[in-house]
Amino acid sequence: MPAFAEGETAVDIQEKPLEEETDLWTMATNNNALVSIPEYFTDKSIFITGATGFIGKVLVEKLLRSCPTLKQIFLLVRPKAGQTARERLSVITKSKLFDKIREESPELLDKLVTIEGDIMEPNLGISEEDVARLQEEVHIVYHSAATVRFDEKLGLSLKLNVGSVQKMIKLCQDMKNLEVFLHVSTAYANCDRKQIEEVVYPPPMDPYKLMNATEWMSEDMLATITPKILGNRPNTYTFTKALGEYVLLQEGGGLPICIVRPSIVGAAWKEPMPGWIDNFNGPSGLFIATGMGLLRSMLADSEAVADISPVDYVVNTLIAASWHTGLHRPATTPIYNCVTSSTNPSKWQVIGNITHYFTKTPLEMVFRRPNAAFTSNPIMHTYWNMIGSMVPAFFMDLALQVRGQKPRMVKMCDRIYKSTKTLKYFTTHHWEWSNHNLEAMQALMSEDDKKSFYIDVRPLDWEAYIETYCIGTKRYVLNEDLNSLHIARRNIRTLRNIRWMFNTVLLVLLWRVLIARSQIARNLWYFVTNLFFKFLRYCRATSSTH
Repeated sequence: MPAFAEGETAVDIQEKPLEEETDLWTMATNNNALVSIPEYFTDKSIFITGATGFIGKVLVEKLLRSCPTLKQIFLLVRPKAGQTARERLSVITKSKLFDKIREESPELLDKLVTIEGDIMEPNLGISEEDVARLQEEVHIVYHSAATVRFDEKLGLSLKLNVGSVQKMIKLCQDMKNLEVFLHVSTAYANCDRKQIEEVVYPPPMDPYKLMNATEWMSEDMLATITPKILGNRPNTYTFTKALGEYVLLQEGGGLPICIVRPSIVGAAWKEPMPGWIDNFNGPSGLFIATGMGLLRSMLADSEAVADISPVDYVVNTLIAASWHTGLHRPATTPIYNCVTSSTNPSKWQVIGNITHYFTKTPLEMVFRRPNAAFTSNPIMHTYWNMIGSMVPAFFMDLALQVRGQKPRMVKMCDRIYKSTKTLKYFTTHHWEWSNHNLEAMQALMSEDDKKSFYIDVRPLDWEAYIETYCIGTKRYVLNEDLNSLHIARRNIRTLRNIRWMFNTVLLVLLWRVLIARSQIARNLWYFVTNLFFKFLRYCRATSSTH
């Protein structure tokens, strides 16, 4: 098994001079460039891991809808929560995501083939019969299965994000017709660098020694030393993704590999419908918490760049990258930083408008009127979390207990507060990514492919996108009907009136406690009010003379 050589540099692994990269893409402009993406996928068999995840589901839908002449798509699915792999796939294909396919071309769903397995198991948990079939028929592989939890234990994260790469390489090495092995990484795999090129950098630690050590370490021991192992990386996710890239290049020699690195993946921009989102991961959960009035403050640098990549842009990049790799066979492993800030940057202050959007299109289940703000001051953040979230949540839990219901608000607010802490690293730092490979690949695409598999985010209007994103969380995550919007708005007005009443009562109490009982406070009050009325009389006199 290859080991990480001491003193190895990025150049030793992957990096090439810019002139050589340019030559690589120039040489690729041959007759193959005339083959469109749908034509390339004709009669191709595809194998996808992570097909039940957010990116995976959109990838499956897009391939079926836009490349209908493909032969079949094998999907690695593990049984879960009492459901078989086939039952899980059936639930997915009956969701809103596949509405267009079910209405226009339902026969395309017959091209989906379930492969029962689990990336945690030896040989991916795939039966010998299915392994033989995959190795005989598959042309293109998308490996997107991974844990995206930031707080995942290091041992488990290594197995999911590094061990699965090794198992996939072993499976792919015996595939007779393999044309592409695309690995989905993350743009934050090298977040310890400010400028990130489209190369695989030396890993922060020898992955083989680390994985061997975790075999004999207890969980408590590993948890104790995890912060030391991570170094200046914020979590196990970014750390193990960096290791996974290195292992892929070390062990995948001879395979037609390419790597795509998406940034923070958000709701759909255009397809399959604007604003489509189906989970609480990433910014979606915080958006919903803001709309419900549970999140009042978040640590962020409002001037820092917020690199959110719409899921349809990410999926189009995956498909285009596999098309280019399979068709042109670049001499070096192509890596694509799938980011938006390189061509169409947006700042966190734009994201801060979600309070306004949720006031226009409020959620039905609202506990307080939406009012959240970004702050870079941790003291203010803690203060607003306590006063604006935890204290009201405490009283709400008391009310629930009086009504005989289980208290849940304090626990919910605490979970949201912890989520903001895990995202703090990404909302207070800034990175610069190069995306020369993505731009060069786009230049090779036909005009029709550029429209169908759009990877140019320059036309993206961020304010409109974020508003659509907020509406998407309401429609697709919470399954709320936009036709009942008048009821949600009425609830918002009621909460506003309650807030005004509370503030009025609070002022009266302050008057009674502080002003009515203190001669000094009364004198000060009279002095201020006299000045105010004198100012009004002066303004009236001035206006009358004119």
